[in-house]
Amino acid sequence: MNLTRRHLLGVGAAAGATVLLSACDNGKDTAAPGPATSPRKGGTLRIGALGKASAITRDPHGVQNNESDYLIISLVYDALTVPGATSNVAPRLATKWESSADLKRWTFTIPDNATFHDGSPVTAEDVAWSLVRLRNTPSGKSRLPGVAPDNIKAEGRNKVVLTSDYPNSELPLLARLTTFTVKKDTAEIAGAPGTGPFKLVSYSGGNAKLVRNDTWHGGQVLLDAIEVTMFDSPQAMANALLTNQIDVASNVGAVAARVAEGKPDVQIVRRLNDMAMPFLMRTSDGPYADVRVREAFKLACDREAMVKQALSGYGTVANDVLGTADPAYAKDLPQRRRDLAKAKQLLADAGFDLGGTYQLFTSEDIPGLAESATLFATQLKDLGVKMEVVKQDSTTFWDASWQKAPLCTTYWGTNDSVVFFAGKTMNSEAAMNETAWKEPAFDEAYRKVVSTVDESARKDTLRELQKIEHDKSGYLLWGMADGVDLAAKKVRELPKLGGYGRVQLEKTWLAN
Repeated sequence: MNLTRRHLLGVGAAAGATVLLSACDNGKDTAAPGPATSPRKGGTLRIGALGKASAITRDPHGVQNNESDYLIISLVYDALTVPGATSNVAPRLATKWESSADLKRWTFTIPDNATFHDGSPVTAEDVAWSLVRLRNTPSGKSRLPGVAPDNIKAEGRNKVVLTSDYPNSELPLLARLTTFTVKKDTAEIAGAPGTGPFKLVSYSGGNAKLVRNDTWHGGQVLLDAIEVTMFDSPQAMANALLTNQIDVASNVGAVAARVAEGKPDVQIVRRLNDMAMPFLMRTSDGPYADVRVREAFKLACDREAMVKQALSGYGTVANDVLGTADPAYAKDLPQRRRDLAKAKQLLADAGFDLGGTYQLFTSEDIPGLAESATLFATQLKDLGVKMEVVKQDSTTFWDASWQKAPLCTTYWGTNDSVVFFAGKTMNSEAAMNETAWKEPAFDEAYRKVVSTVDESARKDTLRELQKIEHDKSGYLLWGMADGVDLAAKKVRELPKLGGYGRVQLEKTWLAN
């Protein structure tokens, strides 16, 4: 899904700001970037990203399981909107947007100077065709919920109109999600010219070379070129950074950060609360259909231990509500803590069978994911629950277990919007309803939130929505993992946002 995989997007400025560790972190020394100089053009950035050969995709509208694909596609193509530094939606290919009074009809404006990498102008027809193509993919309904393909229209040379089936104040936010533009009627998608800040000049097996797009509509790009190398493990990528084979190890994880601590030539770039890594309990049938069982599992989780061990301390405890960096995140909800006595009583009340052995499916897509599953299975023993952890390769996991297994892991590289997750993964009509959850009160709250313009009224309903999610959903969000990049000292201005924000390298530059 990213989405990274899939699971994308940006982190709000407050909780999601990147921390460039300049002196020390929790008493542990880290390296600072080299002496400050003015931004300069030039140089080739060598960046590593995780990926598996078996999961490669070249389709910008496809499901991106590999970080390497996610990075390359985001450099070559522009989404309509992106995460912003001061708001969770900022312009990218669309310079502005406006809605009708009823929040159903949204008009996005494309800049006159936007061109494809072959020099041809970007038209509204190109954008509309690309959005329809995206909408017609298997996951398109979840990426543009409520917008039927027939309701995506070009209007004049540079306006695109999306008409929603229902009032939706969040449509510009949803437009951050793989709304990449290719030319109308493109038949060969792999390598098709994009509109982004870098042009693809070569590609082989997940590795790519890109050069600067000097006519990019978004402004000046500083690097001459970027070389992307795919690694199949965080350890291999970190070693490449430490031996000067690459300049950046992207999203390399906490374990690598611990190894790099104290090394004078390495920066540790830390994006606080960057990634959600919840357990998914299927709510429609099976052992977790009873809300009391779900509550018991949530109470059995030792969240502090999970953060300390599965994330090596590079993260924070969470409270079963996704979107922790949203300014409207309900911090006043009671923090769920481990309570084995109450959990055991809930299981007894629900008639949960403690005689069987259950399964928890996971993958090793990102650092800490499989480790969290193993640790949680151990914690469940204290509840009398026998849990077998089943590790699968990425393709098998997403095809066979995600959205199907009674209990599995997932991850989302975004954190700045409660409504994003509510609309994409939890309301009854969501195509990506990961836990098969159907809760009428939640659906009603969601529809009310997205159709409300008044901020005060919207905030109250959003709080109600989060309480329902906290109390009843199939998400056990035990913690938020920090995003961690390792970088050589010469690398400056690495992105400070999450999701697609963290792979936008047009402002990154190399010091002498």
